[in-house]
Amino acid sequence: MNQDWILQKRETRRTFSNSTWVPLRASVKDEKGNAYYAGHVAEYFGCGSVAFPPEHRKIAEKASWGDIGIGRTPEPYAYEDGYYSPIDQYEWNDKEPIGIHLVFEYPQPVVGGTLWGLNPDLVVALRLIKEGNNWVRPEENFVIVAREILDEQGQPRLIEIKKEFLLDYLAARDLSLKLSYYRQRVENVPSLENSEYSGLESHQEQRDGGQYELLIRSLNDVFGGSWAMLRSWRTDVDEEEDAPIMGPETNENTDYEKSEGNRSGYDGVRVEGEFWRDEWVDHQGISKRIRGDADTNLPQFIVETDSTRIPSSELNSEYVGRWLWFRSSIVNELLGLRGFSLEWHTSETGSIRSTSGYRVHFGINSADFITVYAYDIARLPSWEQHIWAAHNAVPEGKISSELFDSQVKAQPASTRAVEVLFLEVMNMLEDGFRREFDVSLFSHELDFAEALKQISRFESKDQASLLRLAKEIVRAFSDRLNVKELRTLSKHENKDKLGSIKILQDILSQKVGNDDARRVFGPIVGAYDMRIGDAHPTSSGIGEALELAGIDKESSFLRQGQQLISNVGESIFMIGKLMFAKNDKR
Repeated sequence: MNQDWILQKRETRRTFSNSTWVPLRASVKDEKGNAYYAGHVAEYFGCGSVAFPPEHRKIAEKASWGDIGIGRTPEPYAYEDGYYSPIDQYEWNDKEPIGIHLVFEYPQPVVGGTLWGLNPDLVVALRLIKEGNNWVRPEENFVIVAREILDEQGQPRLIEIKKEFLLDYLAARDLSLKLSYYRQRVENVPSLENSEYSGLESHQEQRDGGQYELLIRSLNDVFGGSWAMLRSWRTDVDEEEDAPIMGPETNENTDYEKSEGNRSGYDGVRVEGEFWRDEWVDHQGISKRIRGDADTNLPQFIVETDSTRIPSSELNSEYVGRWLWFRSSIVNELLGLRGFSLEWHTSETGSIRSTSGYRVHFGINSADFITVYAYDIARLPSWEQHIWAAHNAVPEGKISSELFDSQVKAQPASTRAVEVLFLEVMNMLEDGFRREFDVSLFSHELDFAEALKQISRFESKDQASLLRLAKEIVRAFSDRLNVKELRTLSKHENKDKLGSIKILQDILSQKVGNDDARRVFGPIVGAYDMRIGDAHPTSSGIGEALELAGIDKESSFLRQGQQLISNVGESIFMIGKLMFAKNDKR
């Protein structure tokens, strides 16, 4: 270590009121070596906190390390006269509550150890849930709001909260948080003169709003010195009696012995730096999450073809009468966030559900842009609006025709999204095989909600991603085929050597002939060949695979992805229609 480390000058300049994370309670120690000998190095940080309303600020100014530091244990207390002090209540004097504890301490006397926990009011007000050692807010993409650090034995050592959420809560309750903390750094060295601390002397100083003290002492002065021990006992108790009774203690029925000595031999010097500080964290009068105050940090959105922008606050009306345009990349970014999902309504319209509880109704226009009614974006939480704003574009390609039909004409289109149809026809084919042959077409179930994210036209942004989409389609259909069961239905002489697609194609050919079966399976085989092309993107066979899958290479990649899903889905539908037409009127 060195002088900068022991003097803590960089650390004392930093305040938690300017930090991202604020400790609510801490007792963190890191040490190595034996404290009695040279080579020992230790560092400790302890912190306590209490939130105070403005009417008790004057009294709270007097509270310091001994009053609200880590030595003060938040606990309930029942007075003999019936007065009860709940655990969240901080008392300056008996029955004089002036503050609120934001962290509780819960000793476990039977099972051992201690638990720390956030004040339930703070948890519920910010709508947090506990995941592992973190408290997260699902409405804001499961952002970590508070976190707990445990030691190797699983005991709590630190609970800290992200300042922006703390300020929101403090503003809602009109509280200010007072921190009182202590930093200690210690190193035992063989001698001061030959160490990094040569030239330092013990001293005290007021620094950076706190008090710093440097102590330089010999280890003998710290741990050595004289000692004395006194042992006393009773002499009038007969241990042979069945029920002995001790009487009052006197000089005649007691005896004692005394010993004393001197402890020494601790070679070295203890260099110790300590710093105490009290600090206030005051709110800014704004509580967007809890009280619903207006957010002044909202984005602007492009609303005109000349790139004119309007603040989100001016679009936050159901009667705003405007639409916004976004690049289609917004869909995948949102679906990549935890808790977001996609729901299709028609071929070109759908909704994105977010963790905030809102549903954004969108349409895809002729230029592959996402169009959304402006109010549906402006009412979203600030953090979601900023994501949308990053994909905002100048209007092009008009409003999605199907979205316009729904929102303006009140005549929703009767079309279906190819993504939904793809998943439905697989279910239909599975039902047909189960009814007709009493076999399971697929080896395992598919998570449809997750499949809608992976098998999506939005996944196709270039040729590489189009090929990856083909891979997802193959995984959802071909790779799930129950080859073992299907081989029992095949009459092919080499059925044991046929793969999943070929064995299913052979079963269909028994019904309609080889030529028709091959024609129906064209897009499926094309998608399979595209999947191989994903592993070998320079393969000359990619063009043939695209043609076999029925892809128009002149279309945009988003439309190529849509075509791929549609064509494979239509092939699956035709398999079922040709095999089970007489038995299934659907």
